[in-house]
Formats: sequence, C-alpha cells, structure tokens
Amino acid sequence: MENFDWTAFTLKIAVKASLDEIYNAWSSASEIEKWFLSDAEFADENGLIINKDQNALKGDRYNWIWYLYDEIETGIIHHANGKDHFEFSFAGNCSVEIRLRSEFEYTIVELTQKNIPTDENSKRNIRLGCHNGWSFYL
Repeated sequence: MENFDWTAFTLKIAVKASLDEIYNAWSSASEIEKWFLSDAEFADENGLIINKDQNALKGDRYNWIWYLYDEIETGIIHHANGKDHFEFSFAGNCSVEIRLRSEFEYTIVELTQKNIPTDENSKRNIRLGCHNGWSFYL
C-alpha cells in the first residue's frame, strides 16, 4: 500500500438518464432524496431555505439526513454551473466533485472526493468508508 492515495479517490458510472436528470439528482433536495438521503435541505447565503425542487447554487449551504445514521451532514456548495459540474464540502474539510458528460444514451458520472486527511481515523472512516458508501449509492 506504499503508493496508495489516501487523500483522494475517483469513481465513475454510466447512467441511462439525461445530463439534466443527473445534475438535478445531485443539486435539488427533492431529487437527492429519491436515491441518497431521507431528508435534504439547501439554504441560500442568507440562510433562507430554498424550494426542494430548485437547484442549489454556489455558496448555498446544505443539511442532509441519512437513512441509517443519526448524524446530520452539513456543508457548502463550492461550484454549481447548472449543467455538468457540482462540487460541495463533505465529511469535514473534504470536497466532493461531480462531473458529468454525455456518451451515447448515457450520462457518465465522475465523482472525486479529495482533501481527505491522512490520520488513521480519516483513512478508515473517510477514505475507505466514503469510497464504500459512494460505490453503493452510485
């Protein structure tokens, strides 16, 4: 495991859906609740909750509630271009970047989680744990 990168990982999957559908699945509370979370809410920079069908924008904050865990994940949207790139803070100071591209009748979803700390707890719970979690949900 000498050359193993503990600070980042990338996963890819082809999904038979349009680019817009996949972008919305990440950036709108109503859509992310269909496949990933029991409850999600995005709030603008002033703390006002945005409509669940609206897409989150750069600078918005989120509160996510898991199906199986009591913890609430909170973070900020770092990038949201409304089309093919969505990035948010996750698991503390980590960042998750979603890049999308069309290929035939599929959308390629490329997820990169980066800035993972290298202490033993982060290696186990964030690097390995999040990799397993994202692999399952993707």
